[in-house]
Amino acid sequence: MEGKANGPTGGRTGRVIDGPTNPMVTPLLNDLYQFTMAYAYWKAGKHEERAVFDLYFRKNPFGGEYTIFAGLEECIRLIANFKFTEDEISFVRDSLPGSCEDGFFSYLRGIDCSDVEVYAISEGSVVFPKVPLLRVEGPVAVVQLLETPFVNLINYASLVSTNAARHRFVAGKSKMLLEFGLRRAQGPDGGIGASKYCYMGGFDATSNVAAGRLFGIPLRGTHSHAFVSSFMVFEVDKSLLFVVVVVPGHTYIYCVLIYLSTLQSPDEIIEKSLKSSDGLHTCEDFVSLVQTWLNKIQWSSSFSGIFGETNQSELAAFTSYALAFPKSFLALVDTYDVMRSGVPNFCAVALALNDLGYKAGGIRLDSGDLAYLSSEARKFFRAIEKEFGVTGFEKMSITASNDLNEETLDALNKQGHEVDAFGIGTYLVTCYAQAALGCVFKLVEINNQPRIKLSEDVSKVSIPCKKRSYRLYGREGYPLVDIMTGENEPTPKVGERILCRHPFSESKRAYVVPQQVEELMKCYWPGNSGEQREDLPPLKDIRERCIKQLELMRPDHMRRLNPTPYKVSVSAKLYDFIHFLWLNEAPVGELQ
Repeated sequence: MEGKANGPTGGRTGRVIDGPTNPMVTPLLNDLYQFTMAYAYWKAGKHEERAVFDLYFRKNPFGGEYTIFAGLEECIRLIANFKFTEDEISFVRDSLPGSCEDGFFSYLRGIDCSDVEVYAISEGSVVFPKVPLLRVEGPVAVVQLLETPFVNLINYASLVSTNAARHRFVAGKSKMLLEFGLRRAQGPDGGIGASKYCYMGGFDATSNVAAGRLFGIPLRGTHSHAFVSSFMVFEVDKSLLFVVVVVPGHTYIYCVLIYLSTLQSPDEIIEKSLKSSDGLHTCEDFVSLVQTWLNKIQWSSSFSGIFGETNQSELAAFTSYALAFPKSFLALVDTYDVMRSGVPNFCAVALALNDLGYKAGGIRLDSGDLAYLSSEARKFFRAIEKEFGVTGFEKMSITASNDLNEETLDALNKQGHEVDAFGIGTYLVTCYAQAALGCVFKLVEINNQPRIKLSEDVSKVSIPCKKRSYRLYGREGYPLVDIMTGENEPTPKVGERILCRHPFSESKRAYVVPQQVEELMKCYWPGNSGEQREDLPPLKDIRERCIKQLELMRPDHMRRLNPTPYKVSVSAKLYDFIHFLWLNEAPVGELQ
């Protein structure tokens, strides 16, 4: 969000950028070694040397072959407001080992990010391993201080957005997905972040009110089992209790009549009136209207043998809730028995609301065989519409929850179900299937000299130098390959044959004749470059971008099981340079 608060401006555009959403995101949200390195750079007189770092990841999460890039806006919010307070400088002074010179803390006092440049792929994009998500250029000590917060802000955001996108893919486009994870998330920040990035990844709404306020995400929610079970309705019962009293020499038997009276009843719903939806008339006793409809359902031959007496406590709860929210009545129907009580009670209330011009929202199932129960509930709704002529009743919404994940959604699809919306929490927001994405932040150039990080594990070898990245599209409109080139290489051209090489495997190569070329990296923080930076779009626009990007991908890259790996490559010239630098930097062994 831009222009809402007084604060640092975005480079040369003059637009104000708010600080990070979480006030804990400050320059101190960092690893200690970033400060020890900054001091060592400063002590050696290297702190102003111009460095380029790439932020990327090495492997797609969840056994898939794609990732959603998220967290960029929060990185720009941090960089636009990056400034140490006196208290923070004092804490760093006390925390660093040994005695550091006062001049270093004067240097920290003057740090901002006006001389930093950030190029990034647009947030909400589908991205792949090795391709830089961000390229950060600036004084080496300053950029080093950005490493940990940037990795932190992008790692979870991209992971949970990808998790949300995967759930959306399995559920299908037509189903509503609701994020219900706040109570199970890893703390308040995990809960807020999950709501934001699940929405970005394709979810439709959240139960998290704070996230709704912060990000404008639609809110959804009904009531819990506690609301239903808080109503206690018992019929008046008469029982005989025989009391034996023994007195020396005599035995007396007393017959006592015990009345078990109503602890709570529909009579305790004090305000029973409900105005019609058009406000033209009032039903003075909505409770009785509900009971009348329940009797009609009970005595209808269409429902013979399905249920008998429903739970009257539940009926009182539903009635009370409908009186409170007649325009959005949605009931949790599995507190006692779904088909023998919950669904009939819901229908009675929904039919009473219908008489007054309201349309009930539907039901939620939170336990049991969701495929079977949703199908049975749909049959019940269909029978209600046929029996009483209530148009549209058979299409009443059915929401399912209860620790859902990718696997259960897939299983429900295979079993056949009638669920319209899924409320997903624990497995979604905790990213239960994978703990972290594994983003890294690697130096690729300093003082215009390319640098490479080597490893015995080839997957951990970095791709050196300042690069540009492109996505090449084929004749069917699908992305074919991402290619990285040196910064000064010519831009790939439509219709021009390009050799794309695997960065580290000599035999893996292919020619591509792109029908469309998209440059991936854009300027989001210009520093002193003078380049116009990209605006930070609103969350709903990022969400739309994410959905469109996913729709562009070839189906075999997207499938849950055995997806086809997407190709990431380098130009022939960059390939040669990587291997030249590799041989030049690798120590030569000596055999004895």
